[in-house]
Amino acid sequence: QVQLVESGGGLVQAGGSLRLSCEASGRTFSPRVMGWFRQAPGKEREFVAAITWSGGRTYYADSLKGRFTISRDSAKNTVYLQMNSLKPEDTAAYYCAAMNRVVVVPSRPSDYEYWGQGTQVTVSS
Repeated sequence: QVQLVESGGGLVQAGGSLRLSCEASGRTFSPRVMGWFRQAPGKEREFVAAITWSGGRTYYADSLKGRFTISRDSAKNTVYLQMNSLKPEDTAAYYCAAMNRVVVVPSRPSDYEYWGQGTQVTVSS
């Protein structure tokens, strides 16, 4: 069983930065891909970024490229999301996810098998 625990969310002013962390635990944790999604009230869950666990290849939602950076520390079983120049529209619950499937582009929530409980990010104007 894999468990994902997010941290690092909070309240920040527009233009500020936050770094989210997602620590994974499990008997044999070795996913193919780790991803970040977000969900604002009344909206569908939205792809943010993903990274392949072995090669470190990254994928981003087009609208977030340049502001958000995903990275991982394999030794710590942790994936990070650095968020800069935050805007009020970035306000959402942010979720970490992991998958073992082989997919062309890891942006669909339905492809991910494991999810964290989420961490709230609120950006004030």
